[in-house]
Amino acid sequence: MLKGSIVALITPFEGENLCEDSYIKLIDYHLESGTNGIVPGGTTGESPTLSHNEHKKIIEIAVKECKGKIPVIAGTGSNSTQEAIELSKFAEKAGSDALLVVTPYYNKPTQEGLYQHYKMINDSVGIPIIIYNIPSRSVIDMSVDTMAKLYELKNIKGVKDATGDLNRVNQQLNAMGKDFIQLTGNDDNALEFNKRGGVGAIGVTANVAAKLAANFQKACANDINKASEIDKLLQPLHTALFIESNPSPVKYAASLLGMCKPSVRLPLVEIREETKKKVLDALKVAKIL
Repeated sequence: MLKGSIVALITPFEGENLCEDSYIKLIDYHLESGTNGIVPGGTTGESPTLSHNEHKKIIEIAVKECKGKIPVIAGTGSNSTQEAIELSKFAEKAGSDALLVVTPYYNKPTQEGLYQHYKMINDSVGIPIIIYNIPSRSVIDMSVDTMAKLYELKNIKGVKDATGDLNRVNQQLNAMGKDFIQLTGNDDNALEFNKRGGVGAIGVTANVAAKLAANFQKACANDINKASEIDKLLQPLHTALFIESNPSPVKYAASLLGMCKPSVRLPLVEIREETKKKVLDALKVAKIL
């Protein structure tokens, strides 16, 4: 099952180009730190500004480097159903273990449109699909009823819930049962999310605090007091990494740790000086620097 600390992996750049060497080093860092899964090509990986070739390349690299040690959940969503299908088919052929498919942004489909979008993707592949519900970026919010209907399909297995509404965990648990995989997309609510029936996170903070994030998720399952202690260490970092648009803050944090350059692609820009100080301070609180 897909669970624990799954990282929404950043995509490092060297000038205008994808830096493959840094990307491989990032993956090695996660393999060594106990991360439970990797998402190449998600929001944090700057998928909107990756070329199709770059997007496919990072999926291929992730599959090759992980070598079956931990799952690769390829980000293959698009607001074009056919484009999402093409990328999903590619990811499956490349050896991805599962797909993370975001609700179509900008188009503003109805709930029936959402259902048909995911059904077409479901019918085109043979590996698990995790719905990515993030109204703050996609404008639309998939209802629990639509999600329950999709769960009847063969490949729909769970949700990355970035609604920020913890009541959704209970509602989705009641509607789909405990086998429906619920992963939070909000690092800051992971403790309560797991208490209510979630089984992990697809997170941003794990990019720079992989071991802490993995230990936190492990503790959620068997030592809630320890999980609470780790959560307190990580909360300032969770906050700092979202002062400005993700992934600009986490890329700066990664640069402080020597992982990659802080470069992001327009229309994103590097963070302001006052934000840099807050990110630095939060890394110190978490004892990462």
